[in-house]
Amino acid sequence: MESNWQIHNSSGEHRVIVTRNLPGKKWIEILEDAGCRIEAWVGRKGLTGRQIVNAIGDNCRAAIGMLSENWSAELFAALQKAGGKVYSNYAVGFNNVDLEAATKNGIAVGNTPGVLTGATAELAVALTLAAARRLGEGERFLRAGLFQGWAPSLLLGRLLERKTIGIIGAGRIGSAYAKIMLQGFRTNIIYHGKRVNHSLENFVSAFNDFLAKQGERPVFCRKADNLEDLLIQSDCVSLHTVLNRETHHLIDARRLSLMKKNGILINTSRGQVVDEKALVEHCLNNPQFRAGLDVFEEEPRLAPGLARLENVFILPHLGSATNWTRRSMAVLASMNLGAIIKGRPAWTKPEMELFLSPDPPEAAPSILNAKELGLVLI
Repeated sequence: MESNWQIHNSSGEHRVIVTRNLPGKKWIEILEDAGCRIEAWVGRKGLTGRQIVNAIGDNCRAAIGMLSENWSAELFAALQKAGGKVYSNYAVGFNNVDLEAATKNGIAVGNTPGVLTGATAELAVALTLAAARRLGEGERFLRAGLFQGWAPSLLLGRLLERKTIGIIGAGRIGSAYAKIMLQGFRTNIIYHGKRVNHSLENFVSAFNDFLAKQGERPVFCRKADNLEDLLIQSDCVSLHTVLNRETHHLIDARRLSLMKKNGILINTSRGQVVDEKALVEHCLNNPQFRAGLDVFEEEPRLAPGLARLENVFILPHLGSATNWTRRSMAVLASMNLGAIIKGRPAWTKPEMELFLSPDPPEAAPSILNAKELGLVLI
């Protein structure tokens, strides 16, 4: 093996490749307990598809891969040919995975849901604050030596208190973001999704009871009649939707034009949900508009002109970047592999925190194609 591969449990019966070295040690212990020889890529740059095929070789029982990799039919065919049984995406999203091809090749596909919720929601709040209060502009201004002291009109931003927040995709992360904004800034909530989010609406109702006891006026929470209604009514729009054919370029030039001239757009979902070229044009033509982005259409490359925009705050995909979150993701990914290798059933309940306890369930935490493969479900 090349020096860029780190090997654990070299005498293990089941060869496993991991395309990026993962934080923590628990995930290694889990795979070692399943009798795995672990080969983890520790090189500075990520692997290409061809390099992953080469790494799979002719003997590979399982793999953990990254969201930044295209796990195509070619990769799953190579994994199946090498004796592979399971692949786990080190992410909650799986738009980079050809799930149909994996199923055709008899490969169980896992992901790591649940443990990213708080971290990503908190980062979305941070982006919202940074965009509203022009923190990126302020830091650049200061570092450039331009600050000459306090001035009445220096870098004036927007207050978030009692504003209306639009949430596109009110699932786990979107709901968590809504609750933070609601409790911290008394914001109104409009959300867009396929179904009514009764849990979120009940939470807001209970919060209004609290506000009434404090002598404060209530806020509202409602499902938008349509996406256009949400965009028109909201002071800030935060994206938390999955990426699929329907949501690709969901926010395009036409929909950006519906937002308020001094509106705020936040994206911590997937870069392709926003037409970046249209966003650059919109921000150039509307200097009061603000955007906060953690994800991009063609990561790591940014759309031409995006990095030069003063009214856009950008981060290098840090949504889940906390020690606890990334280590927990590694645990879930390794448990997916270990459970399938051991012939254990697939977990179907939403409680992922049980797998982080001292006595986790003897099951694969999250297998996306478990039913299609006829796996035992619990």
